[in-house]
Amino acid sequence: MTPGNVRRAAPPDVTELDEAVVADLARLLARMPDPAGGVHGPALERELAAATGVRHAVAVSSGTAALHTALRALHIGPGDDVLVPALSVIMSVAPVIHAGARPVFVDCDPTGTDLDYDDLSRKITPSAKAILPVYLWGRPGDPARLARMAREHGLAVVEDACQAQGSRADGRLVGTIGDVGCFSLKDGKVLWAGEGGYLLTDRDGIAQRARSFRSHQLPPPPQNGRPAEVGYNYRLAEPLALIARANLARFHTLAARRRHQASLLAHLLTGTPGIDVTDVPARKDWNGYSFLATVRMDEPHAFCEHLARHGVPNSVGTFGLIPADQRPALAPFTTAPCPNAAAVIDRTLAVVLTDHDDEQRLTDYAQTISEEARRWRP
Repeated sequence: MTPGNVRRAAPPDVTELDEAVVADLARLLARMPDPAGGVHGPALERELAAATGVRHAVAVSSGTAALHTALRALHIGPGDDVLVPALSVIMSVAPVIHAGARPVFVDCDPTGTDLDYDDLSRKITPSAKAILPVYLWGRPGDPARLARMAREHGLAVVEDACQAQGSRADGRLVGTIGDVGCFSLKDGKVLWAGEGGYLLTDRDGIAQRARSFRSHQLPPPPQNGRPAEVGYNYRLAEPLALIARANLARFHTLAARRRHQASLLAHLLTGTPGIDVTDVPARKDWNGYSFLATVRMDEPHAFCEHLARHGVPNSVGTFGLIPADQRPALAPFTTAPCPNAAAVIDRTLAVVLTDHDDEQRLTDYAQTISEEARRWRP
């Protein structure tokens, strides 16, 4: 692929919402509060379900709220274990603790694209109730294999697909393969509304309990012999639902832009000494959430921090990504170490992408990465 081909394939600009959507948002704000209740939230749920081919979508206030709601809708709580990748962010682990359960950290394979299934097998305890795979940087691994293993052990699967909107595995959208899939609508995600989230499921009971849990258990779900519990205020605000609907209507354009951005950086950096371009979304069913490369130089972690200081935002250097099992706040839940996760994070350059990153900015990123790699002396 030549640079000219990359540029001619660029999708339309998507940095601005349509003027009609902005006008709709202004009219909605002018009439709030609406005594008739919200219309955009329920409409968003119907449209998400139709777009993803599932029976139910439940809109909530964040991706973290989606995970917490999903766990409680599965009756997971105190005394239960939930298997979580060490290659994940704290926002994926916190809902397990909020539910009262115990996270059990599982290592990844040496490439970081999937779980270490031997490690997973060793860590399935009698108290284990669910596996919570996290598709970090949008890469899905092998959800079908995970689902088969979960069935063998009687475990639920809660997919954290917050960064994986549009990614597929074996032709299926991730987040629709397990018992429930959880997504974020925060700005920076492929489908965004500023903040918010949603969960997808084909199971009527999960959807019913999730809708109750997000709104103080009103209306209350059937208890089926279980004690009543207090829910949360996890409702999605009506203006955010309107924005999410507008972006869902142009999701294919948003997704194409993100893949184009990651592919362009991959093209520009291929052949750069010390930068191994390991993933190109144009060749995969991956959404290209971030540009990914393996740093083959001394002290790769320090190099990522160096790039952040030179204006290239990335997961390690800018946001201080470390394996979840190494976070001090999660130390009470850490048992056996997860060395592969630590090694993958240490050497991964994951450049953060947004809708506002035009080709000039991406070219500048590539130039900075290339120049700093050539002169790197830790």
